[in-house]
Amino acid sequence: MKNVTLDELKAIPALQTVPDEQLEWLLANGETLEVEEGTRVFEKGDPLDKTLFLLEGRIRICAEQNGKMREIVALKPQAITGYLPFSRATLTFGYGECIDKCRMFRVAKAKIHEAIKLHYELTAAMVHTMTSRVRDFTSQQQQNEKMFALGKLSAGLAHELNNPASAISRGASLLHDQVKRLPALFKEVAALNIAPEKLDKINQILISKTQQTDRPVLNMMQRADAEDDLADWLTEHGIKDYDIAENFAEFSFGPADLEHLHSCTPSPQLDVVLAWMNNYLLQEKMVSDIRESSSRISELVSSVKTFTHMDRDTDKQPLDIHAGIRNTLTMLNYKMRKGNIQVVENFDLNLPQVKALAGELNQVWTNIIDNAIDAMEPNGSGTLEIRTQLDRHFVCVYIKDNGTGIPEDIQSRVFDPFFTTKDMGKGTGLGLDVVTRIIRQHNGTVKVTSVPGNTEFTVCFPLTDN
Repeated sequence: MKNVTLDELKAIPALQTVPDEQLEWLLANGETLEVEEGTRVFEKGDPLDKTLFLLEGRIRICAEQNGKMREIVALKPQAITGYLPFSRATLTFGYGECIDKCRMFRVAKAKIHEAIKLHYELTAAMVHTMTSRVRDFTSQQQQNEKMFALGKLSAGLAHELNNPASAISRGASLLHDQVKRLPALFKEVAALNIAPEKLDKINQILISKTQQTDRPVLNMMQRADAEDDLADWLTEHGIKDYDIAENFAEFSFGPADLEHLHSCTPSPQLDVVLAWMNNYLLQEKMVSDIRESSSRISELVSSVKTFTHMDRDTDKQPLDIHAGIRNTLTMLNYKMRKGNIQVVENFDLNLPQVKALAGELNQVWTNIIDNAIDAMEPNGSGTLEIRTQLDRHFVCVYIKDNGTGIPEDIQSRVFDPFFTTKDMGKGTGLGLDVVTRIIRQHNGTVKVTSVPGNTEFTVCFPLTDN
């Protein structure tokens, strides 16, 4: 086996500025290893007590995400992995496997500690390696968590979009059927001999009913009673099209309105007029349904666009904290309805704006609110309360749920990376870690208090971005 040389260490970019005598010291305190392809260099949970300098070959590092082992990074020659100075990690979070036959140099953790006291440049180079590794890993994990969060939202969003889209398709088909009936109805109406003043009265009734803005909303029993009253009147007057009763009841027609129409158009003219009015009202209803469904789709698309922050810069911008919260609630609306969860908003709408990245804050709200929904799931229902207020020089958001709570002995760990209480496949253990990192980037704070039936996350942002 070929021992590692000084030139090989100097070829590692992270060590190029380290004096030769310090690299020679490193050579004297480590050992050369050769590892065959397919061999595990370390397993998940092994003590993080060695530093590895990869000289030849490649190492794949994998960790568990969403219940599955996934590749985190593939290390190439001249990479440094394992323990690094001042790292707080004590155990490996995944496993490392040689993709190709590897040749590496290994130094024990105790010797790295010794180097901290003896060799400044060597220590500085390795600390720089650690900070770069943390930065790259954090960026990758935040992106993974963002995609995981969007994946959780996608099913609900698809359902939310499918409902109005189906309503539009159904309404358009029915509207087409009604339009096809217009020529025949026009022929029948044109054959009627109705005085102009009576036509004006019929038009007035029709316009007043379709333009009525304070139309009462009937419950099932009230609606059934209204339809029965209209059906009885139609039967008494020899009109057998009972579909008219259902449609006229929706537009708040009553027997008195039918009497008024009857006074303008006695039978058999009334049958033709009611059929024409029914066709008109059905078209009005379908156009209204299509308009509402289209508006709902536009609202959802707008929420998605704002949620993902597609049309803004990557710099922090002054923003209203409530906009992102409301967009997040829109995105999670299907999941909350499915969980029978009521949302209570206690917003101080006079709060000053905060300087932030809207897309990243949406990740914060998504992770916290989604966790709250999951915590209330075992109860079959729940209440999510979101409150905002100004606390001296901070804008604070309080998100409270009445779910199962967080056991006291693990409350201090919920913000740790990869820690999760969810079943395999339901969480990565990165959600609240991402929350913490994003809040720190905004110079804010996040904390949690929890007892069974009352868990509250408090997120605060400074008004001045120092």
